[in-house]
Amino acid sequence: MNPTPDVTTLRYKRHRFPAEIIAHAVWLYFRFPLSLRHVEDLLAERGIEVSFQTVAEWAGKFGQHYARSIRRRSRGSFADKWHLDEMVVAIKGKKYWLWRAVDADGYVLDALIQSRRNKKAALRLMRKLLKGQCVTPRVMITDKLRSYDAAKRKIMPGVEHRSHKGLNNRAENSHLVVRRRERGMIRFKSAGQCQRFVSVHGQIANLFRLHRDRKSAAEHRKLRNAIINTWREIALATAA
Repeated sequence: MNPTPDVTTLRYKRHRFPAEIIAHAVWLYFRFPLSLRHVEDLLAERGIEVSFQTVAEWAGKFGQHYARSIRRRSRGSFADKWHLDEMVVAIKGKKYWLWRAVDADGYVLDALIQSRRNKKAALRLMRKLLKGQCVTPRVMITDKLRSYDAAKRKIMPGVEHRSHKGLNNRAENSHLVVRRRERGMIRFKSAGQCQRFVSVHGQIANLFRLHRDRKSAAEHRKLRNAIINTWREIALATAA
């Protein structure tokens, strides 16, 4: 009887570089505000000759798998106060809306690119959130867009809703990271590319989000090392 092949071998089969290098390239691209060419140069400095097109293929292929693993691990562990907001994204001269949700601690719950800013779009985001988180929030905070209230009354009538722009700074501030990456990428090329990027970026950002409040340097280093070990475990144990 042939031994069962390792899942890592199955996932990375027929790739010229080992899993560690591929995972490191994907981590660099999504963890830091770097372009594909920046990642290419950083790898070249370490003697790894990879084109930026290859980095893009790795990010597209493996990033989604890593994000799904992180999402499964974190499901149900977020705060019960959700902040929902939307930001405008211009793609090839057309206006889109990137709907995003974060919890009270700033962790990204989900993101959804849509061409509308109405009740139907708000419903799609809320259904995606409920399906992904498998829990209902205690409080939902939004700006004064009426679409949120209309959608909330239909799908989550028992949830407390606070509609005030000044209360939603948590969501507003979380947009800054996406804006920074959007500038570095010289805007998103398509709605599909935007959706794929934010889906992966948000989950990896969650994993490496460290709150330094009331932590000593030793505690911070210990927590960071634990997170890095978790990332390596996810990257090397990605199922086929």
